[in-house]
Amino acid sequence: MPGTDEATKAITAATVDSFADTPDPRLRELLQGLVLHLHDYVRELRPTIQEWEYAVDYLTAVGQKCDPTRQEFILLSDVLGVSMLVETVNEQGGGTESTVLGPFHVVESPERETGDNIDLMGTGTPCVVSLRVTSADGGPLTGASVDVWQCTEDGFYDVQQPDVQPLGNGRGLFKTDDEGRVWFRTVVPSHYPIPTDGPVGVLLDATGRHPYRPAHIHFIVEADGHRPLTTHIFVADGPYLDSDAVFAVKESLVVDFAQIDDEEKAREYRVTAPFRLADFDITVEPAADEDAR
Repeated sequence: MPGTDEATKAITAATVDSFADTPDPRLRELLQGLVLHLHDYVRELRPTIQEWEYAVDYLTAVGQKCDPTRQEFILLSDVLGVSMLVETVNEQGGGTESTVLGPFHVVESPERETGDNIDLMGTGTPCVVSLRVTSADGGPLTGASVDVWQCTEDGFYDVQQPDVQPLGNGRGLFKTDDEGRVWFRTVVPSHYPIPTDGPVGVLLDATGRHPYRPAHIHFIVEADGHRPLTTHIFVADGPYLDSDAVFAVKESLVVDFAQIDDEEKAREYRVTAPFRLADFDITVEPAADEDAR
């Protein structure tokens, strides 16, 4: 009889078996596991044909919303908590905690020198971000790549306002010095809503969830012989730290952007007082054998 437990399990078994000859063993494992969990989901919740058609149409709309400056699938992964789950299960525990990539790492950051200003708009209270990149043993990492991107003080990334912001505003690709240090000038970013003009916005609206992210600055840190790290620093005392729409806040990444009134210190950083200063150490883990392959 159609729809019986035996019939559905036969479909699952046949689908799993169809991938049995996949040459890559990891791809075979991933696909067969996906089939098993997805089929169990269908058996448990028994979506109607109309509901499944809506799901297919929804995912189609997600793909159609993607373009060179907008990644709706990453955004969907973020709001479902999957992005953070993948980051967390891949952590080894020997370095700075990771967070999500987010949907706005979609253009190449311009190469910059330590001390450069990534705020090309020239607005807002000046801010200095000072970083030190080390290995797990505490040794400084010279020549590490630090890719930075952030929104403006009004909560927008450059790619969201092509008629307002120059491309590359709030972005920079830096190299650490002999002490593993790099610093740059910018503005304190704002909290902001993730884009809600697409399918992800429909999901949030249907479920009564807010779209806001707390204020943060993104980093990707790469160094020879070490695992790449994708992380943020979050501005302490800002809103939404306890309800980030993409579940990415970790206590160790919340940083005080202290107000500095010292004019001599301001001259040292080539800004005017008062300014805000965020000082943060980033530790990256040595590459495991499988990372090097």
